[in-house]
Order: sequence, then C-alpha cells, then structure tokens
Amino acid sequence: MEISAAGRLEVRITTADVGKRVSVRSLIEHDAPGEKFTDTVGVLTSWDNGVLLITRKSGESVRIAESALVAGKTVPAAPARRRGPAASYEELARVAARAWRPVESERLGGWELRAASGFTRRANSVLPLGAPDTPLDEALDAVRRWYDERGLPAYVQTATGAEGTQELLCAELEQRGWVREVTAELWVGPLAPIADRGDPEGVVLSRQAGEGWLARYQRKGVSEVALRVLESGPSVWFATVPGESAQAPPAAIGRCVVDGRWAGFAAVEVDPALRRRGLATAVMAALARQALDEGASAAWLQVEAENAAARALYAGMGFAAHHAYHHYRAPEGAAAAGNRSS
Repeated sequence: MEISAAGRLEVRITTADVGKRVSVRSLIEHDAPGEKFTDTVGVLTSWDNGVLLITRKSGESVRIAESALVAGKTVPAAPARRRGPAASYEELARVAARAWRPVESERLGGWELRAASGFTRRANSVLPLGAPDTPLDEALDAVRRWYDERGLPAYVQTATGAEGTQELLCAELEQRGWVREVTAELWVGPLAPIADRGDPEGVVLSRQAGEGWLARYQRKGVSEVALRVLESGPSVWFATVPGESAQAPPAAIGRCVVDGRWAGFAAVEVDPALRRRGLATAVMAALARQALDEGASAAWLQVEAENAAARALYAGMGFAAHHAYHHYRAPEGAAAAGNRSS
C-alpha cells in the first residue's frame, strides 16, 4: 500500500488507471469493535458510478465501492515468475491453439473464429489475440451469426492473470450478458525432469490415435471430426500402455504435441482400477523423452481448477500455473442487445 510521508495510507489510483494492474485496500466492515479491511490485487477493469471493478488472476470480478477505498496503487503488470520457463501469454496461447486445431476457421481482425462440429470448446470458440477489425458490439454480432450458421453456441475464449491477458475483454463480455461457463489453467514447467521421473518401458508411441487409444479416451463416440482435431498439430504423438489382454482397453494413454521449444501434454488418462501405480508418470516420461529428441525444452498442459489429483501430480513434476483461461458463452436470443453498455 502507498504510505505518505506523514505515515497515512493513500489512494493513488484514479479512473485513468483503468486497464492497469492495481493493489487496493478497502473497508469491508465498520462497527464498534473496529474497522476491518480486505486487500485486492488484479486488473482495474472499470470505475463507473462510484464502483471499481477489479478482475483477479483467477478471472473473478470484485466490486468495490469508491467510498470504501482506504489505499491503492498501481503495481507491475505481471509478477516475476519464480520457476518454470519464461513465456508470454500470447506465445503460449498460439502454441496451445496450434496443438488443437479446428476443422474450420475464419479471421475477424485479430480474432480467430474456430469450429469443429462442437468437439470441445477450445476448438469451437473465438481466440482473441488482438483487436477485431470492427467495433466490439459489431464483432460480437458477427461471432454470434457465424456460430449460429453452424448450429453451434457462440463462445469466446479469454485469459487472465498474466501480462497481456484479457481482463478488460472479460469485463466487456460480462457487461453484455456473456456467461463464463468454464475456467481452467495453463501450467508450464521444464521438460527434462519429466523425462527422468518415470520408467517409460512398456509405453508404446504412435503417430495416430488408434482404436486401442480411443477405447481409453474419456470422450466416447469420437467422430471423424474429433480425430482430425486430436491428430492436428506440428508433431503429434500418442502414448499407450497396453491392457492386461489384447482385448482389454489400454491401462493408460496420453497425447503430446511438439512445437519448437514447447511440448504440450493432454489426454493423460489411466484405468481407474490401476491408478496410483505410476502409469501417468510413465506415459508423460515416454512422451517427454520423444519431445526432447525433437529439440523441445519446455512443457505446458491445461488443467481444470477442480481436478485436485491432476494438479497434485503436475505440481510434483515441476509444473506451475502461468495463467487462467475461460470460455464465455453468448446470452440467449435478444438478451445480448439488451445488455450492451451504452
């Protein structure tokens, strides 16, 4: 907090700081025993009608009455990373997008509209890296029309919590009635330690997602379109630990896409009856060794906030959260027009 020469806390932010990362202290309770305060750090996404809106790293929006402010200051756009490979949000967003390609896409200025017959939100959402080539409301109308023509709900994928992420766009979408449905995190870590953690013996690598691999994949009834998405990317590898018999589904599977210095891991799944035996670690080790052979040095993956087991596994491998990402769904019918800001 900012402290004046006289030792008093001061509010050193104004409406001109909208879009900057700030740290504020605000009064949350005032009664006989005394005053109680809370501290909030995030991007100041609006300051209107006496109310501040601050978006935290997680994407959560916090409303604070101007009258409750006790202190405030701007802070660096992103804190120094303590571990893991250094990377910008845009670099990681582009790498992640190349690892999970749609079957159809179209540009709208700096936005990419993506569709794959509804197979995963990532392949059926707008990736906004830059500004659209029309005003925001017109761009969102175009997005809704594009997805409606394909019989799909309109989604926009945004990110928060790192330098260059889209807290302001999140706030604009929420003001227009778009609903955040899913939040996950992208984690990064060094690649070499992953290759050394498990014993890859018995793990079979392939360039295609064969019938056995698909038998273990959690998304059942995978279509031709889904296979095109799964097998898309610069250098794609599928790992399989065979089951106890030729007829049994694999004991474990995984997918890795090598793209320059990056190796992206996904679809690491283990037979529930065989968990806690190191199979997931073995799968990732085998894929990591292949990625190292192709010149990669850094790793990334995506994990949902509620998946405690996966988060513990990846943290133990040296991964750490880089940023959060979210999927916002368009409001139904005419609600979008009614929720637009003036």
